[in-house]
Amino acid sequence: MKIGIVGASGYTGGELLRLIDHHPSFEAVTISAHSNAGEFITTLHPQLSQYAGKMFSALDVKALNACDLVFLALPHGQSAAVVSQLSQDLPIIDLGADYRLADQDAWKKYYGGDHAGTWTYGLPELDGQREQIKASKRIANPGCYATAIALASAPILDVVQASDIVVVAASGTTGAGRSAKVSLLGSEVMGSLSSYKFGGMHQHTPEIEQALSHASGKNVKISFTPVLAPMPRGILATVTAVLSENISQDNLREMFNKYFDSSEFVSLLVKDQMPRTSSLTGSNYVHLQCAIDTHTNRVVVSVAIDNLGKGAAGQAIQNANLIMGLDESAGLLVKGLGV
Repeated sequence: MKIGIVGASGYTGGELLRLIDHHPSFEAVTISAHSNAGEFITTLHPQLSQYAGKMFSALDVKALNACDLVFLALPHGQSAAVVSQLSQDLPIIDLGADYRLADQDAWKKYYGGDHAGTWTYGLPELDGQREQIKASKRIANPGCYATAIALASAPILDVVQASDIVVVAASGTTGAGRSAKVSLLGSEVMGSLSSYKFGGMHQHTPEIEQALSHASGKNVKISFTPVLAPMPRGILATVTAVLSENISQDNLREMFNKYFDSSEFVSLLVKDQMPRTSSLTGSNYVHLQCAIDTHTNRVVVSVAIDNLGKGAAGQAIQNANLIMGLDESAGLLVKGLGV
């Protein structure tokens, strides 16, 4: 199948190119990056030696419309302008935020500008979502934090106070994109941790609440504190919530195992083994651990993902597999590096 990528020069675009190269059914034929058009792909993605001699192209609507599927890996607020030029029958996975939110007011508050609309939310492991994705041609790929937090929270919503979920999550610097920022310089980040978008200001907050409320039928509210970690990639999140009924540790583990029973990429680790970001680097997998804090009567869940894998490009490939009628795991079975 012929694949087009718009915005291929960023970290997510590079990860898409890497994964597509190993995919049994996909071939990247249109690789565009407007501001880097005419540059060699390996200039920005030196790890992709298989693309040596190939250049980024400018946006070519005709070439994109000739593809079987297109990935948009653009900054937030830029996808709609491209979508308006593409065929209505063309399958598209948008890795930006433009089509994730149903609430126009939430979009204006957290992103600003015009609300582009709402597409099918591409988190297959949430209840009922996989079949909706299969039946769709336009998919809003979830945010990286949203993926980790939603998967850690979904199995417990029936036994906790869903309107008061507390999350602290740390992400590597690639989560902020490739644009140069002083706060992301190595000398600013290495050896240091810092919170940001503090006090309920992070843009993934309404997305997480929307996804979990839709999947569970409950009014889900989260208090989310993101942390910038001194590493390039990976997310480690801790989710806590007060229990609304008495359950045992074994009951809790059974809930997670049952919820993700048909999910290839989500694993509840054995007791006493904790998720590590390095275990997921380069993969589409999710590692979880859960416990009951009897001192405070709270459920505690730890979750790790690769923010560029399951949090972005890997999940986009997973969604593409579903809407194109392929095996969901095609091209995605490589495990994490572990070091």
